[in-house]
Amino acid sequence: MSPMYFSFTSAFILGMMGLAFNRSHLLSALLCLEGMMLTLFIATAIWSMTLNSTSSSTIPMILLTFSACEASAGLAILVATSRSHGSDKLQNLNLLQC
Repeated sequence: MSPMYFSFTSAFILGMMGLAFNRSHLLSALLCLEGMMLTLFIATAIWSMTLNSTSSSTIPMILLTFSACEASAGLAILVATSRSHGSDKLQNLNLLQC
């Protein structure tokens, strides 16, 4: 495995581990998701540059668009929960009480 692929894989796995193990605040979960999406964006951008194909050059832009939509929806949820519950702790959120 080349060092470039190892670094992308380890960055993605670190984001997944942060999402799985650090479940105290919603903001930290959103940051881990954003790190995973940026890792995927950089990996697909480098992959499309190595292929030298015009058909695969739009894939990173579509992924970046979905990442921006995910970030905006996550921030809207963060603002809504901090206004309604007073904090962004995930332990205070319960779907049965909403």
